[in-house]
Amino acid sequence: MPCYLITMKQFFEIRFLDEAFDFLKSLDKKHYKKIIYNIRKTQIEIDPELFKKLNDDIWEFRTLYQGLQYRLLAFWDKSTDVETLVIATHGFIKKQSKVPEREIQRAVQLRTKYLNEKNERKNQ
Repeated sequence: MPCYLITMKQFFEIRFLDEAFDFLKSLDKKHYKKIIYNIRKTQIEIDPELFKKLNDDIWEFRTLYQGLQYRLLAFWDKSTDVETLVIATHGFIKKQSKVPEREIQRAVQLRTKYLNEKNERKNQ
């Protein structure tokens, strides 16, 4: 019986900083899998319900699962023409309708640190 492989174009690759990865590892396996499923879905189909812009630099991956609102904040790394990267900075469970400003600022700080370290490696 023939077997067919269908590949879908991804809009971006995702990378997780340590804080984002640690957050995901701390979750129940079913919750972790649901978040990863939603992230993979946004890689092939931009859905504002799952991936939303918060400000000029910071975006959020959104997952509502079993009554909990999970958020992974992220930014675009456009420093290379080879691949389009989205870098997840950290995650949290959201308890209010608005993303707390301190979480956005934390993502901005992690973005700055990431870009500075990347530039230092590039200049060595």
